[in-house]
Amino acid sequence: MMRQAGRYLPEYRELRAKAGSFLDLCYNPELATEVTLQPIRRFGFDAAIMFSDILVVPHALGCDVSFQEGEGPRLSQTTSMEALDRLAPTIPLERLAPVFEVLQRVREGLPAETALLGFCGAPWTVASYMIAGKGTPDQAPARTLAYRDPAFMAALIDRLVEASTTYLIRQIDSGADAVQIFESFGAALPPALFGPLSLDPISRIVAGVKAARPQARVIVFVRGSGGHMTQLGWNCPGDALGLDWTVDLAHVLPTFPEHLPTQGNLDPLALIAGGDALERGIDAVLDAVEGRPHIFNLGHGILPETPIVHVEHMLRRVRGAASRYGAKS
Repeated sequence: MMRQAGRYLPEYRELRAKAGSFLDLCYNPELATEVTLQPIRRFGFDAAIMFSDILVVPHALGCDVSFQEGEGPRLSQTTSMEALDRLAPTIPLERLAPVFEVLQRVREGLPAETALLGFCGAPWTVASYMIAGKGTPDQAPARTLAYRDPAFMAALIDRLVEASTTYLIRQIDSGADAVQIFESFGAALPPALFGPLSLDPISRIVAGVKAARPQARVIVFVRGSGGHMTQLGWNCPGDALGLDWTVDLAHVLPTFPEHLPTQGNLDPLALIAGGDALERGIDAVLDAVEGRPHIFNLGHGILPETPIVHVEHMLRRVRGAASRYGAKS
């Protein structure tokens, strides 16, 4: 499950209380390794997802980044060429050495059959945080700046494409079997901006990663992608496409290339609710993807209030279905 380590697990909450700040936890290889392995021990997922955050990239480039309890991330704002020039021209990988150590440690501690996933944020999503200095409801500060100063926005996106490509290549070299690019704010972009600010930069990252490491596998996830679904389905730059909970799989999948693996798209709130809502959600995904390559997953990250018993029930249902289809869960 996406964001499978976190506050819904009591063992995570206990460790988090000892770690100090959230970034301290991300940059502590011993603790971040333990957090990554906790859901594998409890649930036996088919893949472990490296514990980190998408904002370590701007942090490594020189942005001030902190996480305020109950308020989310806060960043020093980057809204002009002058501010961009104060950041590192290329990503200093030594600042991210703890992340690569986590991958190495986790790889050593995983069962051989369990995959290891790394990730980064898509340039548009990361740029939105850097421009606003925080998360915003509709990414209005970044969208407005994209209209007012397209040259600056293009330069910032280019910087993040290069940094993210280099970062993902090192993740693969450190033991990641696949990496995922998270476009959490894709829904905020109108069609005229989706290509130049989202799809094209993601495509450049994937091309750069695969040029350097041809064996690399890349999953692309665009949250709120319904309005861009046709464009994504036929122009997916990665090896698989993640679909959020707003996508009607039964309607969309028949329009996709048959060979394109997909991922998702159970509503995280259905997992919280349990009962009939969860049963219907699981059935809808399983029925829609029968006969297609699909990674059963949530349509976005698991939420802190999710009951563990609901996760356990979902896994029993999905694994039972997978065994009937002769596939992995």
